[in-house]
Amino acid sequence: MYCSKVLMEALPNIHLLGMLTMVYTLTFRKKALIPIYIYVMLNGIFGGFAVWWVPYLYIWTILWGITMLLPQNMSTRVSYVVYPAVCALYGLAFGVLYAPAQALFYGFGWQQTLAWIVAGLPYDCIHGVSNLCMGLLVVPLTRITKRLAKGATAQ
Repeated sequence: MYCSKVLMEALPNIHLLGMLTMVYTLTFRKKALIPIYIYVMLNGIFGGFAVWWVPYLYIWTILWGITMLLPQNMSTRVSYVVYPAVCALYGLAFGVLYAPAQALFYGFGWQQTLAWIVAGLPYDCIHGVSNLCMGLLVVPLTRITKRLAKGATAQ
């Protein structure tokens, strides 16, 4: 997860993280929190444990939680719509999800928080569209990771 983020940093809000979070969650369920929080810790180690990092402690868990709540027996046709949609909505809502920490750390009131969210909307739109595209990979990559995980436990 971290390597993919670093490799794609030149592109604003375009990355594999939402898709990978969903794939890991669909494959490993509760154990998906391990790679998610390894990613979060690596961000802190290499980027600095600063104010920008604190929302990472909860923001990826939200996508993990939403993915955990999705029905496990969803048809393939439906999952090809639902997973990209969830990914896209998560990217679109990223600024809103990030805002509580910003408000807390910088003492923002409602108007300042709302202004901060509105100022980030163009980036959240890019995030949503890119997550929609990456979300199309959730179903095939989940199949592969489940097959690989099954093979690893069989040995």
